[in-house]
Amino acid sequence: MPAPQSPDRIKEVNERYHDVAAASYDSKWGIDFGSIGQEQVTGKLRKALGRWPTEPFGDALEIGAGTGYFSLNLLQAGAIERATATDISPGMLAALEENASRLGLDVRAAAAEAETLPFPGESFDLVFGHAVLHHIPDLSQAFSEFARVLRPGGTIAFCGEPSRYGDFLSAIPKRTALLTAPLWRRLVGASARDYESEADENRHDLEPEVDVHAFSPGDLRRFSQAAGLSEVRVRGEELLASIQGWTVRTLEASAVPDEVPLGWRRFAFRSYMVLQRVDNQVLEPRLPAQLFYNLLVSARRP
Repeated sequence: MPAPQSPDRIKEVNERYHDVAAASYDSKWGIDFGSIGQEQVTGKLRKALGRWPTEPFGDALEIGAGTGYFSLNLLQAGAIERATATDISPGMLAALEENASRLGLDVRAAAAEAETLPFPGESFDLVFGHAVLHHIPDLSQAFSEFARVLRPGGTIAFCGEPSRYGDFLSAIPKRTALLTAPLWRRLVGASARDYESEADENRHDLEPEVDVHAFSPGDLRRFSQAAGLSEVRVRGEELLASIQGWTVRTLEASAVPDEVPLGWRRFAFRSYMVLQRVDNQVLEPRLPAQLFYNLLVSARRP
């Protein structure tokens, strides 16, 4: 078993990898800033909180904002009034500012680490993030910082965090897709992608190092409670949709991107949306949180 990485190494790798990934991040993950993106993001926030907020959050701080998927869509949907977006990757923040400018949105961007937020105490009504906690080395310190910068009565909400079982489950469609990728490429008429030739340019060699945690629901509850937060709520999200998503992403990653047909991409997106609705309406209300690929957590500062 490899030795655990140091916090400095984890941060260095995440910054380098995400700086390079920023240019193609939105297309790789199908990020949308229109009605579909707003529906996705507001649905996740509603599930994390257990309800839709009765009024917009005034000052909101996003941790690991990336290209702005959550911040910009929540601003457009009217869920938050003022957004501060942080990330350790300057490349991601530059992409976020470009997206915000294109959408006509005003966002304050700041390069910052979650464990040492450069903001006064009691500055925000909402601290939130999407698929970020699993990148942070010291989660105990990070949650303490989230609580510190929250105003009394303020809320944290984090979505898209990989569950321990879901992380294990995702290995099955990945392996299956790798085995069937040559046949799939022949069917869609795409060539195999040569990762070795582009490793230095796209930093694919760093991908195995950027994710450092997977959680049980109890882990997220403990971090929240240890930081002095109350009313902790943890839910699971995506089972069938995650299986489809990892299958599709693994297949597509095996091919030269420009050679993947538009018809296939449309089919993949529409089938994902169908399975996501089945998850939302049938499975998530009935199955334990730990069975799903993603976890969502929310809590309040007393």
